[in-house]
Amino acid sequence: MSAPATTVVFGEALVDDFTTEQVVGGAPFNVARHLAAFMAPQLMVTRIGNDSPGQAVRAEFERFAMSEAGLQLDAIEETGRVLVERGPRGHRFTILPSQAYDFIDREQALAAVQSVEGSERGIIYFGTLAQRNERSRTTLHALLEATGALRYLDLNLREGQYDERCVTRSLQAANIVKVNEEELQSLFGWYFQMEADAPALSAEEVHASCGALLKIFSLDGLIVTLGHRGSVYFGADGSVVMNRDNPAPPFVIDTVGAGDAFSAIFLLGRMREWPLELALARANEFAGAICAVPGAVPRDLGFYDQWMMKWR
Repeated sequence: MSAPATTVVFGEALVDDFTTEQVVGGAPFNVARHLAAFMAPQLMVTRIGNDSPGQAVRAEFERFAMSEAGLQLDAIEETGRVLVERGPRGHRFTILPSQAYDFIDREQALAAVQSVEGSERGIIYFGTLAQRNERSRTTLHALLEATGALRYLDLNLREGQYDERCVTRSLQAANIVKVNEEELQSLFGWYFQMEADAPALSAEEVHASCGALLKIFSLDGLIVTLGHRGSVYFGADGSVVMNRDNPAPPFVIDTVGAGDAFSAIFLLGRMREWPLELALARANEFAGAICAVPGAVPRDLGFYDQWMMKWR
């Protein structure tokens, strides 16, 4: 019997530095931790420094019983940090340059992925932040070339941390792409010259434009998340699957990590061969539940028990 398919998660593991406390995060690491909590085979490929934030990241690997095969240690660069300032109008984020995750080593990453059974038949998850430096970007593209795995791009655009060329290359490399409404508008602006202040498109125009993106980049699917309003999946065959029937979270503490939670459960659904409609519904519901706990990942692992029972 062959080993189960594995999801390789590539990118940043970092800490959000609130001055009073440091909280481990990074979109890819959030996704990997959720998958690990559901006991789905995954391999996190990232790089940290030999410092206290790095120790905090390692502690999360341990807490979620994750393999460290893809975890690289940098003797020079520091573990990724995002400075977070709380303000009356929400949080202000400063993503620091030249962090350990910008220097993910190609040979170490390839060796880690090749050592995992099932990675060839699985999924590779990636975003854009860890591609801002040539070293990690080159490593990612080497991994993409070396595997026949399904490629899932969570665009996750962070202001000042990407350029149009990186986005274009990422879209060209992907099979399935997930964006939010703001990111979709950016794509429309770049590839169809639609102005940001232009009149709102009709539903038919949005569908046609999403269909055009699928064709331009030879995608299998494009997922647009709509926050509490659900999500829409546009398929290469012209199909459109909408998920709007979502139970509202009992209350919202913060929306940090909701998109990562959505991606994790959508990927879990792919691994477990759930029907598309079911995967979208469960991804939306779980993302809503994450909005009702502080932070992107629950501090209490018991949080996952109810979902395991419910989805058995």
